[in-house]
Amino acid sequence: MSGRHLPVSGVAVTGAGTAGGGGMADGIRRWNRRTLLRRTALLTGGVALGAAGAVESTWIADRRLPIAGGPASATLGNRHQQVGSGAVEVVWGVRTDERLLALTFDDGPRPEWTTMVLDTLERYDVPATFFMVGSRAREHAAVVRGRLGRHEVGNHSWAHRDLARMDAETAYEDLRRSHEAIAEATGMAPRLLRPPWGHLGGAVLHAAARLDYRLVLWTLQMVEGTFPHDIAGHAKRIIGDVQPGTILLAHDVGTEQRLVALRGLPDMITGLRDRGYTFVTVSQLLRHGAAV
Repeated sequence: MSGRHLPVSGVAVTGAGTAGGGGMADGIRRWNRRTLLRRTALLTGGVALGAAGAVESTWIADRRLPIAGGPASATLGNRHQQVGSGAVEVVWGVRTDERLLALTFDDGPRPEWTTMVLDTLERYDVPATFFMVGSRAREHAAVVRGRLGRHEVGNHSWAHRDLARMDAETAYEDLRRSHEAIAEATGMAPRLLRPPWGHLGGAVLHAAARLDYRLVLWTLQMVEGTFPHDIAGHAKRIIGDVQPGTILLAHDVGTEQRLVALRGLPDMITGLRDRGYTFVTVSQLLRHGAAV
């Protein structure tokens, strides 16, 4: 038992002596301090080496991933970039002193929902921008054909999958396919893109530039979950939150909960007009102010 403690006692006696008056306890404290400093230095060096190793490992791992042309990359290969006009704009809304707002609908078309929205907009003479899913536009072309005279359309991907997880070529093919389906169904070629969930990545930017799109997100979104059974309350909340230059996001496809917003469109439209607001399409709004 004592043999296991001899090295500690020996060090303590040698470091302390008897003249200093500190005895074994002070020696042990000094030994502990020296050991701690030495081990801290070794540990610090190890951490530094470990950090360098981690960086090196990450760099090596990244080289094995499809970074070039992958979801994170806004460039494709080392040849000349085929990117349309060579630039892409991203907007959330506009700065303007005019009481203008753009009403937008995502995820359609769908027969019951989109028809309800179009009927309401026609009754109140309100233009809107519909960001359509290409596969749904192809399937439900009859819902929108001939009914979009005052409206405009945008691209919302082919099947509402996350474009930000796709590589550059896959994202481009998805949007190109959707573009063609929307143009065929509506007779209008989309010039705007809203990626699903607003997810952006380098590949999305690259694909948008190739298709000469403007990327449009939103300033304000319907909050149906806060007013699940209160149509008037939801409309009042949105009316209070709108500011000049707002791009307002709604959906003409979804769960039953979202119908709170759609059924409240008449109250919302009337209330905003009472506050002096004019409804315009997204493209019209962008012509009236600076993007934010």
